[in-house]
Amino acid sequence: MTNSRWAQGEAVRLIRNVRNDGTYPGLDPGMPLVRRGSIGYVVDVGTFLQDQVIYSVNFLDEDKIVGCREEELIGGDEPWTPSRFEFREKVLAAKGLSVGGEVLIPVGAIGEVIKVVRDAPGGVAYHIHFDCLLGRVLQIPEDALDPTEAKE
Repeated sequence: MTNSRWAQGEAVRLIRNVRNDGTYPGLDPGMPLVRRGSIGYVVDVGTFLQDQVIYSVNFLDEDKIVGCREEELIGGDEPWTPSRFEFREKVLAAKGLSVGGEVLIPVGAIGEVIKVVRDAPGGVAYHIHFDCLLGRVLQIPEDALDPTEAKE
């Protein structure tokens, strides 16, 4: 495939947790398949809906071959910075957050991760949409956020 970033045999790293979308046999939809940070090897490259590149990736440690979109992957040798949270995860403001001296987000406000910014100055940050601030997305450093509930 001419528009693909990786070819068969190349190592890639998953940057988002992947769950079963209903196409992986033997597991219920929504069940975790492969954890972010895992390295796998491209075994096939194809398309979905004629314009989305899909890589079949063999994750040897998990003993699974999973279809991954290009935006879910980086090169296996590219720098990797782990993060506490991921796309679509619910989070809490660990402290009051202000813009220009005005507190816009109170402690404990619930938000949703829209994007993980691994190369932000000072470490991992997130684009967060808070329920209490409709229509605005703020970039928040990782240490200003808490999980909404205990992790598995």
